[in-house]
Order: sequence, then C-alpha cells, then structure tokens
Amino acid sequence: MRLTSPAFRDQGAIPRRHTAASVNELPPLRIADVPGGAQSLAIVVEDVDSPLGEHVTHWVVWNLPPDTDHLDAVTVPMGCCVGTDSFGKTGYTGPMALEGRHHFRFRLFALDTTLDLPAGATRAQLDEAIRGHVVATAELTGYIELSAEGDDSAH
Repeated sequence: MRLTSPAFRDQGAIPRRHTAASVNELPPLRIADVPGGAQSLAIVVEDVDSPLGEHVTHWVVWNLPPDTDHLDAVTVPMGCCVGTDSFGKTGYTGPMALEGRHHFRFRLFALDTTLDLPAGATRAQLDEAIRGHVVATAELTGYIELSAEGDDSAH
C-alpha cells in the first residue's frame, strides 16, 4: 500500500499553504495498492517531534471506503468519520512548529472492518478500535520549520 502527495515528497518540506500558519488546507493525498481484503481505511496525521513527549494528533479520519484513491481539501468521501484532534477540534489542523523543525507523519491504515466509532472520537479511541484489524499500513512524512522570523514555514 502506498500514500503519496503531489504537494510534497516523502521526507520533504510541506508547503506553507497546508500549515496552520497559512491556509490550513489538507494537502492532496494519493492512495494506491490497498489490499483486496480491506473493508475501510483510516488516516492519522501526527507531529512526531512534539515537545509534549507524545505524538500530537492533527487529523483523524476513518471509515474511508477501501477504493478511495485521493483526498484533498474539498474531496473527502461521504460517510467517513472525522475525529477530534489533540487541540480539541474536529477536522484538519495543519502542521505548526513552536520551535525548530517538526516532522509530520501521515499514517494510512487498511482495516479488515468498518469501525463502530462515532464522529468526533479521539485518537486514543481510534487506536483502540483498530487494534487487531490493521491489514496494511503506509506512511508519508513531511516537515515544517519555525524560521528565525518566528513563523511556520517550509524550507
């Protein structure tokens, strides 16, 4: 299974428009090679360099149809559920850096079931619900960096 974006390459800079300091727009995502037995997909976006000592979640979505091949700011399939991020918000909260460079991991999970989890559920609830149901994963990681001027920007 593969997860890519036409906006940035794996381990590359995430364009500013996809950060909380700018338009806060979900970058376009491309999904390929989902296993035939998958019943649904889930995606988590997390800051892996958070100074909080844990991965801060910026977006949680599940029950995406297994034939989903792309997502972007205006194309999210009907029927999927969006959860609550680490900031208490439902929806996409773009990457932000309080200091230095932060890497953001987009994690795609193919699941052997659809989840009986209400919209607005937390990352911890999603993690519990997918336990034992993950048939494949894919990751895409990008970074942003706090510039000397103090704004979030991709370099």
